Amino acid sequence: MHPALNGALQRGDIRRGDAFAVAPAPARCVPSGTFASGFAALDAELPGGGWPRGALTELLAGHEGIGELGLLAPALATLTGAGKIVVLVAPPHCAHAPAWAAAGIRLDCLRLVFPRRPRDALWAGVEALRCGGVAATLLWLDGMFRGGLPANSLRRLQVAAGEGGGAAFCFRPAQCAAAASPAPLRLQLQAAGGQLRVQLLKRRGPPARQAILLDVRQPADFSRSISRVVAGSALPAAGERPEPRRVPA
Repeated sequence: MHPALNGALQRGDIRRGDAFAVAPAPARCVPSGTFASGFAALDAELPGGGWPRGALTELLAGHEGIGELGLLAPALATLTGAGKIVVLVAPPHCAHAPAWAAAGIRLDCLRLVFPRRPRDALWAGVEALRCGGVAATLLWLDGMFRGGLPANSLRRLQVAAGEGGGAAFCFRPAQCAAAASPAPLRLQLQAAGGQLRVQLLKRRGPPARQAILLDVRQPADFSRSISRVVAGSALPAAGERPEPRRVPA
């Protein structure tokens, strides 16, 4: 192969049609362009062998509670176990601290933000993604916008993820699968008995031939509105049962 062509193929935005792209190096100094999901079968299908850093990943589920948080739990446990910060922006419910702790996730490394207005939600998501001290940001933004998250807002999130170098996971309704998206990685999630069916809709590589079935642990109380959380603060310690806090619409 010509040296110039070989060099071009090392870029994350250029790839052979029958191969995975090289995971782009984020703008900030991080160990690598990806990190393990905790599921070997999934990592084998993800470019770079894991969740991408510095890029937006869309998780499209038909409804809540099918295992979408359990899909991320192993990776979040690894990140927080290393003292890395994880931010949740506009989650539909307050996180139930004991369940997250039982999944191996350090509560002192979690930050929750409950914006009151759509523009505040987008601003919080962009700023969290741009922050080099945040290892992963989880976003539930479609519910904040009438008609869903605008396409230009998705582009802002993708750009911000590239600037900060952290992982970005955007939870979206299943009906968004038919719409175009700037996210380089899109996964459709469906319940399949006691497993989670994962279909890779888009990746920097050849089309996925078949869906993956994963044994995902998601405690029934992973997301329950029983933990009082002040926006931007850490979760209360496991075992505390403060009065409920209503998430603003």
